[in-house]
Amino acid sequence: MTPEPEAAYEHDVDEERRPGLGVSITVCPDGPLLVRGPVELVSADGETVEHPRRVIALCRCGRSRLKPLCDGSHRLSRFRDPAAGDQISHVLNRARPAPTE
Repeated sequence: MTPEPEAAYEHDVDEERRPGLGVSITVCPDGPLLVRGPVELVSADGETVEHPRRVIALCRCGRSRLKPLCDGSHRLSRFRDPAAGDQISHVLNRARPAPTE
């Protein structure tokens, strides 16, 4: 099943953020990284950014005006990356991209 990133992060506010819950990262095909769970977001200057969200969408296409957050620009730029599990696994295990056929 393909994740629906827009529905997952537009208004996803967690009223009970509790430390110790698992954190997961979902790579959305042709879209952002969805980071779920109680995460601390730290800016480039070391400042902790307070937020009420339990899901944060991080840009992968590089075109967001809200970097590092996703603003949906991937749709307009026609960003394409299938985010296939076998390719991700290959890169993580061998530190080089899988050959494309």
